Amino acid sequence: MTPPELGLRANLAQFSLLVVVNAFVGAMVGMERTILSPLAAEEFHLEAKVAILSFIVVFGVSKALTNYVAGRLSDARGRKAVLVGGWLVAAPVPFLLMWAPSWAWVLFANLLLGVSQGLTWSTTVIMKIDLAGPKNRGLAMGLNEFAGYFAVAGSALATGYVAANWSLRPEPFYLGVGYVAFGLGLSALLVKESHAHVRHEAALAGALAPDDAPSQREVFWRTTLTDRELSSVTQAGLVNNLNDGMAWGLFPLIFAAAGLGLAEIGWLAALYPAVWGASQLVTGALSDRVGRKWLIAGGMAVQAVGIAVVATGAGVPAFALGQVLLGVGTAMVYPTLLAAIGDVAHPSWRASSVGVYRLWRDLGYAIGALAAGLVADAFGVPAAVWGAAALTLLSGAVVAVRMRETFAEKARKETV
Repeated sequence: MTPPELGLRANLAQFSLLVVVNAFVGAMVGMERTILSPLAAEEFHLEAKVAILSFIVVFGVSKALTNYVAGRLSDARGRKAVLVGGWLVAAPVPFLLMWAPSWAWVLFANLLLGVSQGLTWSTTVIMKIDLAGPKNRGLAMGLNEFAGYFAVAGSALATGYVAANWSLRPEPFYLGVGYVAFGLGLSALLVKESHAHVRHEAALAGALAPDDAPSQREVFWRTTLTDRELSSVTQAGLVNNLNDGMAWGLFPLIFAAAGLGLAEIGWLAALYPAVWGASQLVTGALSDRVGRKWLIAGGMAVQAVGIAVVATGAGVPAFALGQVLLGVGTAMVYPTLLAAIGDVAHPSWRASSVGVYRLWRDLGYAIGALAAGLVADAFGVPAAVWGAAALTLLSGAVVAVRMRETFAEKARKETV
């Protein structure tokens, strides 16, 4: 039997299909980014910031834990089955948000959304890494994250427009029904299993000796703490999503307090993931040329500046500038982190390492939302925003000091 060919060109049809599927995955999250915080305040009369941000905590924890399981499941059961299962879990979410009689229903919907995102987004990442092979891993991750986060932006803009012209419920969530229908249909009918590609790459990389093959426990601790590169990547991913969780929950409240309407809030909420998504078309491929380390460290610094600009802003121009900087900084970091894991982890345990990384990264949503809510309730919203900026800058410094370059060609040049 002829082994499958690795590379973007050889797998263009399936890779492109997975890009489209991940756009629908991102759109499911985007439908909440503009309207759920106002919905909590206006329809459910929640006042405490930690209560308003509770939906992000539930989403982040459920997604993080599912990410960890998804990596193992995709190795054991195959990628496609996990992808289709994730879409089935997402099916009730738009209806729960439309008809929720209490905030508890919204929290349950976000639990399901987190599980679904963990299964679907993790699997599209793993499948693209499988198909791309080692040469264009940064570009592959840039395309994947571009599709997901550009769709987050488009969906945030669309739901903000619908809410401004109709109401907060149920009309904006009609879009979610369409996202599920298309995402599930494409995944079930057209996506093909990519297990053969990873087996072929593992054979090319060479089989690990029994003493070198890590257990799941060893993969967890390597990725979390003991491996300099993997653990540096992991802490940066956690802090990146910590500030995103803060931005998701508090930025709409900051914009509303400045007197902006739902349509303007929708544009601003869409601007950050739009810049983030589009810029990854450049940054993912750039990491294949200049390396991973300094894009990550620099990107965290740019994010910190963007958050600070929003914290000091008082109108649309300043808020927009802050959102653009935050988007550019995140684009420098996001696909590069995934590419760095692909550089370091052996193909035989790469999916598991990605799962551990995404466990900690998406716990950042929950930690960020919970910490931001507690700090905002105790000291005010500006203190919570400045705290996130300081942590982001510190995380970039950790990468600069501790992490070594992982991209093989760049690393070789630095050691010659």
